[in-house]
Amino acid sequence: MARAGARHILVKTREEAEKLKQRLEKGEDFAQLAKRYSLCPSKKQGGDLGEFGPGQMVKAFDDVVFKKPVLTIHGPVKTRFGFHLIQTLYRN
Repeated sequence: MARAGARHILVKTREEAEKLKQRLEKGEDFAQLAKRYSLCPSKKQGGDLGEFGPGQMVKAFDDVVFKKPVLTIHGPVKTRFGFHLIQTLYRN
């Protein structure tokens, strides 16, 4: 079974996610931005969600983690929780 490790930043609005994505593209640290802005409890770990398999996250999140390129920041991705910036760290 496939497994992946990912981190994310969760915010309320698409606009906030877009602003954070621009900051990441300019070289700001993902973990630091996650700790400061993310609404998810994973912010304490810099947005790190650890390792998980398909179906453990909501579909829109899974689609990014298991189908999109690794080590690229994807998003904003809308779920019922808000808007995510997602980076898949590895996948096997």
